[in-house]
Amino acid sequence: MAVQTQDVVPNAVRLFDEFTYRAGSWPKAWRVLMKAEVMALGENTRFIVTSLPGLDAGMLYEEIYCARGQAENYIKHLKNDLASDRTSCTSFLANCMRLLLHAAAYVLHQQLRTQALQHTALSQAQVQAQPSTVIAKLFKIAVQVRQCKNKIVLHLPSACPIKHLLQVLTERLYLPTPPNILNSS
Repeated sequence: MAVQTQDVVPNAVRLFDEFTYRAGSWPKAWRVLMKAEVMALGENTRFIVTSLPGLDAGMLYEEIYCARGQAENYIKHLKNDLASDRTSCTSFLANCMRLLLHAAAYVLHQQLRTQALQHTALSQAQVQAQPSTVIAKLFKIAVQVRQCKNKIVLHLPSACPIKHLLQVLTERLYLPTPPNILNSS
């Protein structure tokens, strides 16, 4: 077995390889990808059986297999952090509407994180910026609301740890002159 790809990550070594294998009940031999990783926390070995030809083992593992896992993480965030699994209405249409609204909330979260929160602490890795983190830091804040004739003023606590982040976000989302969508051709 010759090593095809080697990735060196700080405090970790990854080796990728592939071979063919045929279990007793399988009609033919299949391509098996292997990832062997040694990290500070210990060993992490993965095997994937695939019929995809062409790409090397490391590329298939990173670009295809891990991408599928990331898609499952997005679904988990949608279900857990935005409570999209609460479809307890008795009508199909009501449950469909609830799922649609939860999906729209997730899209808004993604756009907020990737566009408006760009180059801030909340735009970083998905682990940090999952919906529950953004919701807890940006939306679950105690403020005093004061309504004036032409504006609403929010008074944050003096010890608010994300005051600067909220100011940056407000400046990025503020449009001095809203676009005229009625008269555009």
